Amino acid sequence: MLSGLGGDPFDLLVVGGGASGLGVAVDAQTRGYRTLLLEKHDFAKGTSSRSTKLVHGGVRYLQQGNVSLVFEALRERGLLCRNAPHLVSDLGFVVPRYKWWEGPFYGVGLKVYDRLAGRLNIAPSRMLDRKETIERIPNVQTESLLGGVIYHDAQFDDARMALTLAQTAVDHGATVLNYFSVVGLLKEAGSVVGVQAVDGETGREWEIRAKVVVNATGVFADEVRRMDVPDGETTLVPSQGVHLVLDRAFQPSDTALMVPQTDDGRVLFVIPWHGRVLVGTTDTAVDRADIEPRPLPEEVEFILRNAGRYLERDPGESDVLSYFAGLRPLFHGGGERGGTKSISREHSVIVSDSGLVTLVGGKWTTYRKMAEDTVDDAALVGELPESACITENLRLHGWMARDDPDRPHESHLEAYGADAAGLGEFLRAQAEYAQPLHARLPYARGQVVWAARHEMARSVDDVLARRTRSLLLDARAAMEVAPGVAALLAEELGRDASWAEAQVEEFTRLARGYLP
Repeated sequence: MLSGLGGDPFDLLVVGGGASGLGVAVDAQTRGYRTLLLEKHDFAKGTSSRSTKLVHGGVRYLQQGNVSLVFEALRERGLLCRNAPHLVSDLGFVVPRYKWWEGPFYGVGLKVYDRLAGRLNIAPSRMLDRKETIERIPNVQTESLLGGVIYHDAQFDDARMALTLAQTAVDHGATVLNYFSVVGLLKEAGSVVGVQAVDGETGREWEIRAKVVVNATGVFADEVRRMDVPDGETTLVPSQGVHLVLDRAFQPSDTALMVPQTDDGRVLFVIPWHGRVLVGTTDTAVDRADIEPRPLPEEVEFILRNAGRYLERDPGESDVLSYFAGLRPLFHGGGERGGTKSISREHSVIVSDSGLVTLVGGKWTTYRKMAEDTVDDAALVGELPESACITENLRLHGWMARDDPDRPHESHLEAYGADAAGLGEFLRAQAEYAQPLHARLPYARGQVVWAARHEMARSVDDVLARRTRSLLLDARAAMEVAPGVAALLAEELGRDASWAEAQVEEFTRLARGYLP
């Protein structure tokens, strides 16, 4: 990747390696534009690895009357199911009914949801009786339970999706680099013509020229915009969402529970994921963006309290295997700051007087449409040759049909798609590689080496938080395997013992923040 930095100016340079930036890189490169992406930390280190793991239309946006957003998201959900079947799968959601009027109320609303999805709908919603509801949600609160309504959305692994987008961009010729900070913008005659950047591993400084620069840094977009206009207005209101990870016993089936009304008017999800149960989320306004946001005690209590109302066996703080927080990059749009639930989840593309193109807002489900709109505008700014977007029908790296007989059945391997066969051979090549990473984790030791060799993993955090999801599945187990992971990485990357020791200390400090 480093060798790709030389030569003529890039057509398009993307700052930011989360969902937004990676989507832009894929779109731009597949149009034939020579593209470079620079990420200060690791791909999806921030918000993009901390979502609810859903590709969804947004039932609550329908409740708010935002039909256009739901329609767009449902269409994008359908395209993702088609273009990345190895990463995106069907998930049924049950809304339990305790009052007679909840049946027609939720039933009609979810039929509208089905209708908006059109021919890309996953499966129709339908009513469930009491027995079916308990079969689907064995731990559901049964007192006064009348039945439920089931509808369908899709589920994915967000960090693995981000990595897949990076691999897709590279497959088509893009250059992508993690741990490469943009520290300033290059300007000529008042126009942005590139960036000043620093290689975080070597400290080497670079001046990289491009016909157009896209700022796709999510919650940090205003920081990059102020490199262009120091006194520029604030466009984003960061909002924090927290999730708790529990043992599978709290929802032992393959169906999710949707709590339709919490104390603050949000919905709450109890979702099976990688052999665990994910519960969330909250919506808390925060004053500043942080690369490692931390859950607040009141957010944890809120989730436990509201989930407990719908579960027979109530979860407590001691049941939390891990928790994490992510920041939503909500587009402020210059209006009065209020509750974040009312701020639009839609995206916006802003072009400054100097030609800096900034993508703000949006969500994982609509990343492809966000990228298409951004590259359309960037191509005009950079006077790039006209070229149509092709991502509607673009199969992502590792594409594998759902009914392929060679498709792996373990959820942590499914996300590798067509690469899973090569990974399997790699793990069988050495007895040590096939050994379990930890008794409470689904991964093998060889996946650490694979991540460094094939997936640009550069640190223990990269491996345990994003190449595998160990940190989210069981933070204590992740801390226990950190020394072994550091030793494997040090050997693979040519690092010494002091580097490995520092990595363990740094990761352990970080991982403690994932436990109450």
